[in-house]
Amino acid sequence: MATGLTFTGTGEMDNGHTVTVNVTHDDQNAYSTSDIAVDIAGLGTFKLDQGGGTGLDRLDDKMPTAWEESYDTGLGTGIQTVVGAGGSTDIEWAVSTDMLPDGMTAYLSYSPHPDGSKANDKAVGGEAGGAEVVTGDGYDIVIEHSGLADGLNVFAGYSTIDQLSSYGDRTGYALGATYAIGSITIGYQWTQDHVNVPDTQDMYENVAYGISFNVNDDLSISYGRHTSDEDSDSSATGRGVEVEAESIQLAYSMGGATLKFAESSVDNASYSTAASADKDGRTIALSLAF
Repeated sequence: MATGLTFTGTGEMDNGHTVTVNVTHDDQNAYSTSDIAVDIAGLGTFKLDQGGGTGLDRLDDKMPTAWEESYDTGLGTGIQTVVGAGGSTDIEWAVSTDMLPDGMTAYLSYSPHPDGSKANDKAVGGEAGGAEVVTGDGYDIVIEHSGLADGLNVFAGYSTIDQLSSYGDRTGYALGATYAIGSITIGYQWTQDHVNVPDTQDMYENVAYGISFNVNDDLSISYGRHTSDEDSDSSATGRGVEVEAESIQLAYSMGGATLKFAESSVDNASYSTAASADKDGRTIALSLAF
């Protein structure tokens, strides 16, 4: 049984700005995410976040699904997706829609030291000593547009992180679209993460696509596939190993109860060609809202 506990607080300042605070604990009371967001009318929302999901991390997999990403149904695929500066403690600006064309959203994310770590309670972030790869700051730019055609949503993102000069900056790219017509939604996306760490990983190139169908207001089904090709300089992990994950999913709601099912498989999990890296599994989940 999985348990989760989330604390949320909202309020309004004297000048009319609204403030939202979230602190989330995952299964077994493990600290997961937290953020503080200030919504300034006419300018947008500024969020201090240390749980991921901001910046380029928004675009790790935006394919239509009945439940979860095709690589995230409990099989342990080990797929490396784009993260960017938004995967660390960062500040994100969600630009006000009043400043953009109709149907467009834009996000700018900045982190002074995007090494993937998060500042803990009564602690600080930054250099930890030893062999640091990240030496400077990083930023992400993400743009989405749903006003080009009915049912069409296109998205793109870019990230750069300052690393040791002998490594080269870490850069990430994302590009994709989803299209909804009636009860059917289809999607396709491409991402690249140039890690640029000698003798280990050099680049990950991912392709994902999916299709979902809302049978009615209560039942939806989907199929998704996500592949990730690792270009590595390390003989230990190999070169050109591709992870392939696919999943057929179903979700059915009855009042406050939701039943979800996934039939999934993965080949070469964690970029390994060992026989044990090929897996098949079925996941059933029942969630109740009180």
